Amino acid sequence: MWMGQKKGVRLNQIKNNSMAYERQVQEHLERLDQSLNKLRTLIKRGENKAALNFMETGDLKEKFGELQHIINLSNTGNYGARGVQNTRPL
Repeated sequence: MWMGQKKGVRLNQIKNNSMAYERQVQEHLERLDQSLNKLRTLIKRGENKAALNFMETGDLKEKFGELQHIINLSNTGNYGARGVQNTRPL
């Protein structure tokens, strides 16, 4: 394998990791959106105690935490979608 091929393979790996990260973030954003919709429904029905519980200890807090975790992983140490550290910035 010559030098240009190695560089091309590495770029493909980075591109694949980036696309996988984008898919993960999008999935978690959709889950968070579903939780926000449920919260809206609780508030609209006047179920304020249930809405507060949902935000503070329930599904909304969990979904937000999952999304935040993925974002933090990408910001610390330049980690890719699979938790593998990139050797250089994109």
